[in-house]
Amino acid sequence: MAVGEQAIPHGAVCGTLLGRKAMSSWPNLAELIAAPDETTAVGLVGVPLGAGSVTPGGCDRAPELLRATLKRIATYDVETGREIATRIADHGDLEISGMSIEDASTPIRNAIAASALQRPLTLVAGGNNAVTRPAVHALGLPLERVGLVTLDAHFDMRELGPGLSNGNPVRALLGDGLPGRNIAQLGLAPFANSRAMHEDALAAGNLVVTIGEIGSGGIARAVERALGWLGHVEAIVVDCDIDVIDRGQLPGAPGARPGGMAVHDFFAAVRQLAAEPRVRIVDLVEWDPMLDPSDLSALTAARWLAECLAGFETR
Repeated sequence: MAVGEQAIPHGAVCGTLLGRKAMSSWPNLAELIAAPDETTAVGLVGVPLGAGSVTPGGCDRAPELLRATLKRIATYDVETGREIATRIADHGDLEISGMSIEDASTPIRNAIAASALQRPLTLVAGGNNAVTRPAVHALGLPLERVGLVTLDAHFDMRELGPGLSNGNPVRALLGDGLPGRNIAQLGLAPFANSRAMHEDALAAGNLVVTIGEIGSGGIARAVERALGWLGHVEAIVVDCDIDVIDRGQLPGAPGARPGGMAVHDFFAAVRQLAAEPRVRIVDLVEWDPMLDPSDLSALTAARWLAECLAGFETR
């Protein structure tokens, strides 16, 4: 110890450090949530749709839990050295409890359109996969000018005869007039689809990229391929069906399968897609909080939102 220095008691050092820790900030996604106004570049619409699910469950509980989990996701990305700062205009959750998909489709479309028509990016927190069809229509463009990218283990090409469901939004959109050449489907899983669905998707002209192709060629290449496939469209909707993720890494999705997409590939794909200026709407669907007693699925969903913002800020 140098002459004139005074020893500081050990307890005082501990107290100083504890005080700093107590006063330190934890910038997190929840702090970015704001009331809708004209200055917010990103919107959030909650669509707690549970009707018409092939596997009944609790997808309608997802938007509420997503918001509650945002405070656990920091805004700082240690890998890039960037801090997310984009504010999110939260439009709340739609009051669609008890509605059928047919009855809920127009309110869903209108709510998403209210954000999408004034913001470059709108995030849609489902709910089941039936929200994707009204999300596409929410852009208000002729369908030949709209592209759809799905991150999904399934084709979503079930027959329409029994009615609309979370298993047939892609077939419904094709019936509405969305050209197959405007659809890119990434992450299709073995033993999770029928031959008829596969053949119909190819016959329609959809781009089909299986999970095996992603494993061998890499997720970045698959996303580049999808965006190249949609080079002719004006605007793009990205459908993130969370059951594309390997079930061991995302237990809270009824349609997830072992051998699905690695969660880090899912995050990378979302960020890469959100960086594309033509991407106007990104949804997250098929997360059922009731299936996961842990917080793993909730944290994955909240990280999805962080990746959307991180990609958007690189535009």
